[in-house]
Amino acid sequence: MKMNSIFPLAGVGLWLLSGSMAANAADPVRSLSDITKLEAKVQAVSKKTMPATVALLSEKTQSSGSGVITTADGLILTAAHVVQGAEELSVVFPDGKQVPGKVLGANYSRDIAMVQIEGKGPWPHVEMGASKPLVAGDWVIALGHSAGFDAARTPPVRFGRVVSKGPGNFLTTDCTLIGGDSGGPLFDLNGKIIGINSSIGMSLTNNNHAGIDGFKDDWDRMLAGEAWGELSMNHPFANPDMPVLGIKMGERRGVKGVPVVGVSPRSPSAAAGV
Repeated sequence: MKMNSIFPLAGVGLWLLSGSMAANAADPVRSLSDITKLEAKVQAVSKKTMPATVALLSEKTQSSGSGVITTADGLILTAAHVVQGAEELSVVFPDGKQVPGKVLGANYSRDIAMVQIEGKGPWPHVEMGASKPLVAGDWVIALGHSAGFDAARTPPVRFGRVVSKGPGNFLTTDCTLIGGDSGGPLFDLNGKIIGINSSIGMSLTNNNHAGIDGFKDDWDRMLAGEAWGELSMNHPFANPDMPVLGIKMGERRGVKGVPVVGVSPRSPSAAAGV
């Protein structure tokens, strides 16, 4: 599945005017002039941050995802599940340039990780923002190499709003994401990174992101190469500090009880022999 690299801004304007999304007290859109200004902001942020939005490819795991460079010496932030099982990665820039990268540390419970470019900079990079001040209704911009790196287009730009915030520094937006976007950046309208794409929710327009403040909390440990935690089999809004059973439940017609379709290793359920 391919997506256009430039979203239909005229369509966005119609969508805003239709009132299909709940109004927000801080909503900057009040008129056609406001829409034009908002369009200009999105275009400016996209142009500014696009060069630092990279694809991450692993020959070992045969997987791909996205990431974003945050320092001139090439420190990349991404999702932990993108780098899981890999030590070395190919870092691919939007123009097709490839450089090697080394996986550093990861907190799997928060689905956050770091990768270091192995090569002399300076590299294009983005400015750090904050996720804790975000509220429902705030405008956001998501980038990522949807469906994997494609030399025929730049990372598609997705535009939406914060829907909700949850425990563990996770937040949900209505930016449309698909496979390959994992690990890609989420920006505010000032072009500052506020999150990393983590997983698709109940639909393509209900997506989960690891807030950037979670990276700040674990920065030194990940930078030192430490990896810890466990990827949740269930919804990522599960608080990593709360107790869990460690089972994934399914639905099956005609079967009494609750079918268990998976068990997390080292969980209470695994210890009990479920």
